[in-house]
Amino acid sequence: MKQVIIVRSDLKMGKGKIAAQACHASIGSFKRTGHDKIREWELEGSKKVIVSVNSLDELLEIYEAVKEAGISHYLVRDAGHTQIPAGTITCLGIGPDDDEEIDKITGDLKLL
Repeated sequence: MKQVIIVRSDLKMGKGKIAAQACHASIGSFKRTGHDKIREWELEGSKKVIVSVNSLDELLEIYEAVKEAGISHYLVRDAGHTQIPAGTITCLGIGPDDDEEIDKITGDLKLL
């Protein structure tokens, strides 16, 4: 079991901004995950993996694949208070879910 957070590298967000956006993605997806999967994930150590994509199009392609697979997810849109315009899609949180299921979609992405 793991959770994957995908960050857009093309936005050139600062480290703190990336951390905040990744947290939004993690919590948002966590809240949409069934109790049994959350329990199993917690018992296994709550693994999280942060990866990146180079564009909005790439992120949205993964978003559609995750929706189609029925895996819990959360698409983060920034509020626009600091570095980027309001409504900008910054991250996608996926899971927690089975490693194999998530890897079918995200396994080729590079670590952030």
